[in-house]
Amino acid sequence: MQKLGFIGLVLLIFLGLGQQDIFAQARKTRAQIEKEKADIQKKLLEFDQILKKTSESKKVSVGQLNAVNQQLQNRINYISTLNGEMRLLETEIRDTEKQITSLEKDLKNLKEEYAGMVYTSSKLNRGTTMTAFVFSSETFKQFFMRLRYLKQYSDARKKQVDQIHKVSEELLVQRRSLEDKRKDLQAVLSQEEQQKQQLDKAKSEQQRIVNSLNQQEQDLRKQIAAAKKQQENLNRMLREIIEEDRKRAEAAARRPASTANRASGSSIPLTPEAAALSSSFANNRGRLPWPVESGFISRPFGTHPHPTIKGITEDNDGVDIQTTPNASVRAVFDGEVIKIGTIPGYGGTIVVRHGEYYTMYSKLKVISVKSGEKVKAKQVLGQVYTNREGVAEVHFETWKGLQPMNPSIWLAGQ
Repeated sequence: MQKLGFIGLVLLIFLGLGQQDIFAQARKTRAQIEKEKADIQKKLLEFDQILKKTSESKKVSVGQLNAVNQQLQNRINYISTLNGEMRLLETEIRDTEKQITSLEKDLKNLKEEYAGMVYTSSKLNRGTTMTAFVFSSETFKQFFMRLRYLKQYSDARKKQVDQIHKVSEELLVQRRSLEDKRKDLQAVLSQEEQQKQQLDKAKSEQQRIVNSLNQQEQDLRKQIAAAKKQQENLNRMLREIIEEDRKRAEAAARRPASTANRASGSSIPLTPEAAALSSSFANNRGRLPWPVESGFISRPFGTHPHPTIKGITEDNDGVDIQTTPNASVRAVFDGEVIKIGTIPGYGGTIVVRHGEYYTMYSKLKVISVKSGEKVKAKQVLGQVYTNREGVAEVHFETWKGLQPMNPSIWLAGQ
């Protein structure tokens, strides 16, 4: 019986270690969930600021609708994350309840074993003491054996008491853990209910803005037509800038002392330094910092439907990023400013060369750099312009030679 109790304790310890490892994995998963929640909460705060500024304008705008749509999507993501956290907590609660049941069973067995040892001890002590039992030995060998038995018996009882204490303490820890997890679950349920209420409000606001914009369809169609011409002018200007830059590079490459050459696949001759910069830019695809610290893509690259007018599509050779008013616009990579200008509908515009790659930043109200200036990644180029509707939006493009590319695949996830 004593041996079974000791083996049971060993099994209990190994079981406890296994469960600790499981809970470590669960904690890791919960840590990931907490990070996801923190990231979404940060975005919600950023978009709240953007939406607040656009809402200050009495006129409902597409920019306001874009901000509401972003809030709506992030509320949905947040609720999904909370649901994942609840499922995880429910699993942890079930596992903890199983562990408590197992510990209660082990504690009951240990106490029964100890009670049996106490009963055996009381029978041995009837009519004689342990000391008399040892010293009544007829031979030295018997004396030694009885003395060793007495020590083993004493050690076994002490070990059994220690086992009971350890299991009792672990049981207390697990009961407290279960109580904490149930409180955590209740807190998450409360958060979910609050987010669902916020989601309903966002849906109502979204519908209100859509209805208002539908009443402005004629004005919106005029704005779309004007924007299309402005985009064409912007693209024409950028192509001319790149073509002029290419001609200068080819002329410089023909000089006797030039170290430039046209590598395979390259659109223009490059010096070794420019080739290295171009290669580095290419290798950072998907890792470039955003041209603004916070915001969201309000108009994606390529052809896409208008958010409210059916049958109307818009073309975009870059992306428009809606941000907070007066936000700083930053270079996404090391390079050289090759053009600064003002384009109708796009305001201040900066073109930066990165070897055979080019980036363009438009809709700036302040420009902080000069043509010919070398810039570093994240260096401030200027300040974003905010229109009469309270929308602060930067237009950003990436080109390889004369070929526009989707900026979204170059920028780091946000």
